[in-house]
Amino acid sequence: LGWPLVRIAMVTWEYPPRVVGGISPHVDGLAGALARAGHDVVVLTLAHPDAPAEQTVDGVRVLRCAFDLPWLPEDNLLAQMASVNHQLVLLMARLEGWRPDVVHAHDWLVAWAGDTLRALWGVPMVCTVHATERGRHGGHLPSGQPSGIDATEWWLTYQSREVICCSQFMVDEVVHAFQLPAGKVHLVPNGVDAEVWAPPTPAPPRGRDGPLVVAWGRVQYEKGFQTLVEAAARLHHDVPGLRVVIAGRGSYLDELRHLAHVHGVGHLVEFPGFVSDPDLRTLLHRASAVVIPSLYEPFGIVALEALASGAPLVAAATGGLVEILQGTGAAQLYPAGDVDALVHHLRRVVTDTTSAARAQSAGAALVRDHYSWDAIAAATLPVYERASARTAAAP
Repeated sequence: LGWPLVRIAMVTWEYPPRVVGGISPHVDGLAGALARAGHDVVVLTLAHPDAPAEQTVDGVRVLRCAFDLPWLPEDNLLAQMASVNHQLVLLMARLEGWRPDVVHAHDWLVAWAGDTLRALWGVPMVCTVHATERGRHGGHLPSGQPSGIDATEWWLTYQSREVICCSQFMVDEVVHAFQLPAGKVHLVPNGVDAEVWAPPTPAPPRGRDGPLVVAWGRVQYEKGFQTLVEAAARLHHDVPGLRVVIAGRGSYLDELRHLAHVHGVGHLVEFPGFVSDPDLRTLLHRASAVVIPSLYEPFGIVALEALASGAPLVAAATGGLVEILQGTGAAQLYPAGDVDALVHHLRRVVTDTTSAARAQSAGAALVRDHYSWDAIAAATLPVYERASARTAAAP
């Protein structure tokens, strides 16, 4: 990648096979690309029953800590996070003297561990802010736990030498929310492994069992799945045999199921819960359309995964999704939360195969040219270099 070899300690709440949201594939893709370029990458993360406590995967050394701490109150998320971070720091003992050049912490969930390791090793910390609590609440910050998370996010960015965000939307949000100097916050987009998500050869016919619309992710209000449920209620009369699959888990799932029954589409909207990556890819390869209906989306790695899978895409014009998709011809964009507009675009994508094919071709080119993990790793290294230079220059 054109830079001196770097030793990097990445600290993350999730890493495959532990997947909670978009951070897991992000860290996996970035760490793997850095390792392919010859850099020395160690990932410190949480245990998973299907993974060993220590392993090397594609050149990345992964250490996992136990985190079963039943003595903490279940309703005190911040206390639980801080306590688990203590376990992450203890992983340092298993490195037997290995010392990084930089600590890279991914989001507030590992703020305490990242800051402690930074101090113990005497190296700079870089953090990636994947989303903010303020943004998840539409810019309004409720008291209690959200305020505590917001304070932790601010502290993480303050303690970090440099901050990375995955979209200009998030750069602006973080600079404004945490009153950071603009030069401290850097735009490095998300990425996707196109080969992993690509359809098999020969590709299965899309919608072979009838029109299939797929959406997935954390089932929270801000992900906007309720917009898709309402759109399905208006669309199914015009599109015979329509099926909608909304995959994922989250606090809004029960309410979403209830909403589907209220709108009379409980029989055609399916909620399978968590879906493994292989099963999700199978769904995407068969989908007539993929919908990303988010009301708030800092970046939208799901958009890249959908495009890499070759699925026709309809997405809300919000946050990072606009930056990825607008003007590319790769997707149909509609105003976030606008059910009528979503119905219009979905009907077009499902019924107009010629337009869908043009969009699929544009999407494949977009992923290939701009969002490979090797390109993302190359853009991340100068941030590490800047953090090291600033640390060396500090009194």
